[in-house]
Amino acid sequence: MKKIFIFIVSVFVSVSAMAEVDKNLVQRAETYLNEVTGLTGEFTQTAKGKKETGLFSMLRPGKVRLDYNKSPIQLISDGKDLYFFDKSLDQITTVPLTSTPAGILVRKNINLRTADIVVTETNKDKDTFSLRMHIKDSEGLGNMLVVFDQSPVKLRSWTVTDATGAKVDVAFSGLKTKTDFAKNYFQIQRHKTASTSGGDSYYE
Repeated sequence: MKKIFIFIVSVFVSVSAMAEVDKNLVQRAETYLNEVTGLTGEFTQTAKGKKETGLFSMLRPGKVRLDYNKSPIQLISDGKDLYFFDKSLDQITTVPLTSTPAGILVRKNINLRTADIVVTETNKDKDTFSLRMHIKDSEGLGNMLVVFDQSPVKLRSWTVTDATGAKVDVAFSGLKTKTDFAKNYFQIQRHKTASTSGGDSYYE
């Protein structure tokens, strides 16, 4: 019985240690993310064993765009909603940006310590450090693991895990600062849509 008790305690301690949050890493990530206004570069996405590449663009607050090289899908956030645009069908599916873990990274003010974002785990090695996070009281909707280069601090990748446990990994390369995007770069105009609220509509 004593051995079982010691084993249970050791497992609990190990799990607790694995889930420790390094406040310094959280602060470094928060500072970097708040200093970033706009970025562009290449990305490689891995999901369900399939790899795709493309161009990533981001402009805070709220704007993200992923253009895939060999897929008709385009992902765009205009600051309010996230649009999955299927060019082959000329169809858009819309979800609120706030309902996605990725929305954390493009907020106007990013607070990873006291707002509605919960950082549950931090890790680091020689070259990188990472934070796992989710929206407060929304653990069941999924979480996001964000990896940064150590020096200088720079976004390296993110992994979004949804409510079913399915993962989408996105790794970045050649990221550089960019803020002078065209006026309508983060918008999709005049395409028939299939929205999550039901019915067809038009987004302009």
